[in-house]
Amino acid sequence: MKCNSLYGLAALVLFFAACKKDNAPSDVQLDDQLEQALLAASGGVGDSHYVLPMSSEFNKIPQDPKNPLTQEKVNLGALLYHETGMALIPKQNIGMQTYSCASCHFASAGFQAGRHQGISEGGSGFGINGEGRHANPDYAVADLDVQPIRTPATLNIAYQEAILWNGQFGATGVNAGTQLLWTPGTPKQTNTLGYQGTETQAIAGLQVHRMKMDDQVCASLNYQSLFDAAFPDTDPAIRYDREHAGLAIAAYERTLLANQAPFQLWLRGNKNAMTQQEKRGATLFFGKAGCTSCHNGPSLANMEFYALGMKDLFENPETTYGAGATSDSNLGRFSFTQNEADKYKFKVPQLYNMADSPFYGHGASFTNLRQVVAYLNLGVKENGTVPDGQLAAAFKPLNLTEGEVDDITAFLTNGLHDPNLLRYQPLSIRSGNCFPNNDTQSRVDLGCD
Repeated sequence: MKCNSLYGLAALVLFFAACKKDNAPSDVQLDDQLEQALLAASGGVGDSHYVLPMSSEFNKIPQDPKNPLTQEKVNLGALLYHETGMALIPKQNIGMQTYSCASCHFASAGFQAGRHQGISEGGSGFGINGEGRHANPDYAVADLDVQPIRTPATLNIAYQEAILWNGQFGATGVNAGTQLLWTPGTPKQTNTLGYQGTETQAIAGLQVHRMKMDDQVCASLNYQSLFDAAFPDTDPAIRYDREHAGLAIAAYERTLLANQAPFQLWLRGNKNAMTQQEKRGATLFFGKAGCTSCHNGPSLANMEFYALGMKDLFENPETTYGAGATSDSNLGRFSFTQNEADKYKFKVPQLYNMADSPFYGHGASFTNLRQVVAYLNLGVKENGTVPDGQLAAAFKPLNLTEGEVDDITAFLTNGLHDPNLLRYQPLSIRSGNCFPNNDTQSRVDLGCD
């Protein structure tokens, strides 16, 4: 009897296991389904269409022909990007050498700001991951260095030929033929140098944020030998200037690739890198949910501009500065092109490491990724200012189940999360200053004192 009972129990176990196997796809089946979805979404190319190169594979990284990548240039750019010592033209003296490019684009926040609105000069503190940065009460609001729109990521920026939400930086690609819009006396004039967006933005950004580089600054911060190595064929009379500092920073930014994310590991053959839920979410993302109508290619972005009816930054419940109902930034691509058809349309963002800085949409109107997926699934605009006729054709109800929304969220949150972006951050900078910020409270928060 005991033996028969054991046999009976074993049979039941096998029966239920078989039922489970029949109802739930195995890892192999999930992998096959995802492979087929990728093949269809990539137009028949398959996995290779989505692989991000290694950061040292310069021949595979998209780059500006006018600024070819070299290791020496990247090494210099990595330091300058984080160099608070270049903040030498602040609006207030207390801001001297207190901020850097990385103040609003640092590694642990996925090269975003870690808060709903980045604060460069005039910011105080860092907190754990940027969330503790606030306006210095000693600063007049008008002197705060902020943007009236959420800080975009520099991660995977190599795949963007035009930069910013409205795409105003870059002389090529979608901006070819826009010379009349490169207004003299504004940052857009930097486009006249003829570079792609990453280079243009880096050069313009140094001026916009009042950072200085010339012969004297270069020597005082001990960067001369690094400039010499990065630009050996450039006339020394112009080698140590803002343009070449920007070119080095842009070269570094192009190597900021989330190539250690589980999805990237899966693409390279490690089929255990993602969980079953993440694989289900990826299959939905590249298939049924139609996400690739906007998010495709290695960085899961494109160079198109769409209106999705999201709220603007001034409507954020958190305190904002310099944002308002009449800000040109609320008008998206139109703020650059002045083309009525471009109103309320914003550039498609890349999707890696979004969980590191939990604010989404150009106005930071969402604070977790599930909210974003649920919003896109519902397909109903939250910003009444945006005319229905401007909304993207793909912005419509997707009819996903709650479980499918969860699965896509898991893919976005975990499958696209590179856990080791700190590999791109230097251990120190030549000035010896604290970074990404060097104000009194940030030095305490960052353990620099």
